[in-house]
Amino acid sequence: MGNAPITPARKLTDAEARLAEIFALQQSAGAPQLSKLRTAAFDAFSKTGLPNRRDEAWKYTDLRALLRDVKPLAAPPEESAKQSARSAALLTNVAARRVVFVGGYFAPALSDLGDLEKGLSVMSLSEALAKGDAAAMTHIGNVGEVDDPAFALNTAFMGEGVVIRVGAGVCVDRPIQLVFVAGAQPATYFLRSLVIVEKGARATLIESFEGETAQEYHVNAATEVVLEEGASLERLKISHEGAAAMHVSTFVASLAANSQLSDFGLNLGGAVLRNQSFININGPGAHAALRGANILKGKEHADATLFLDHAAERSESKALFKSVLDDSSQAVFQGKILVRPGAQKTDARMMARTLLLSEGAQANCKPELEIFADDVQCAHGSTVGALDENLIFYLMARGIPQAEAQSLLTEAFVGEVIDAVENRSVRDALSALVSERLRARQ
Repeated sequence: MGNAPITPARKLTDAEARLAEIFALQQSAGAPQLSKLRTAAFDAFSKTGLPNRRDEAWKYTDLRALLRDVKPLAAPPEESAKQSARSAALLTNVAARRVVFVGGYFAPALSDLGDLEKGLSVMSLSEALAKGDAAAMTHIGNVGEVDDPAFALNTAFMGEGVVIRVGAGVCVDRPIQLVFVAGAQPATYFLRSLVIVEKGARATLIESFEGETAQEYHVNAATEVVLEEGASLERLKISHEGAAAMHVSTFVASLAANSQLSDFGLNLGGAVLRNQSFININGPGAHAALRGANILKGKEHADATLFLDHAAERSESKALFKSVLDDSSQAVFQGKILVRPGAQKTDARMMARTLLLSEGAQANCKPELEIFADDVQCAHGSTVGALDENLIFYLMARGIPQAEAQSLLTEAFVGEVIDAVENRSVRDALSALVSERLRARQ
């Protein structure tokens, strides 16, 4: 019997080599269980390295080509950075309980963690891991099977974030807002959050990311959500990163029987933005509604990639994503609905719609269905087009200037996904952000 062929070692990029160096210096930190989790995650990442266009899920966002170097891990922010974070602009009119992070570090002095509702627990990830919190150690990295290099990298390097637990039957009326403000120096941020909503409980979670700095920085964020039987969570994520920022975010959720998840994402700025979601619908009667909107200009690039896994009967999922593209910006939508054997009576629908405001803008849409049950209702589609000239003419004929007419029609286009947000103050604040962003192009 001849010798098996030897597979040559893959040559590391400069960024991959730097990540390996950084990990080697920190892999022994933390409890043995955590260290084991980190090591396993980095080993998984090392097998493939940074994703590139040969990876089907990353075909349109070649991270290996985009990430030429690795910025240093974020250092504790200076006092001036904390002071500037006090004026963080996103959703200031919403009466939310804010948990603030500056430059990748928890800022307790800027956060509102006093007088928590009975049954609500909120603690920083670093504190939870230091205490060996049972929920954190049980669920982090185990909410769903995610075979993705960016998520593995986050698990290997996760630094700060939150662990939120909503007790059984508790209704938290006041939204919880996680505010992530970038520091003033080039840095890499690995942020990780875990949210557990117990049986019959209800809550609203907002995650806002912002950075006005012209410095190049990189964000790798991940949020894991566990919804127990009959639980309900509305999650909203807003990204308004700096002009040179790269932002990669992973959302993993597990839905038990009769639970409800409402997820909305709004991208308002950043050089490269990728939001990927892995939704595991594990219980009968569970419902997931996913919506998103991109308002892009210049050379901005935004990628929304979804994987909806229906493993239980009588489950539902609805996905609607809209993009408004100006200049030479690019939007990507990739969505896959998997209906497993036995998941009868599944109702799953997915749609992506793109509005092009310039000839140089580009949209790539790739919805997919993979169905192994015969009693289901599933559909997908995508549309790409420009503003209706007849509607513009109609508004102009009634005295509305052309630029304003275009803005009104564009706001109406995006408004369909915003109108589904349950909290009225949040809905109004999101509409205001979109209006401001669109007015800036006039």
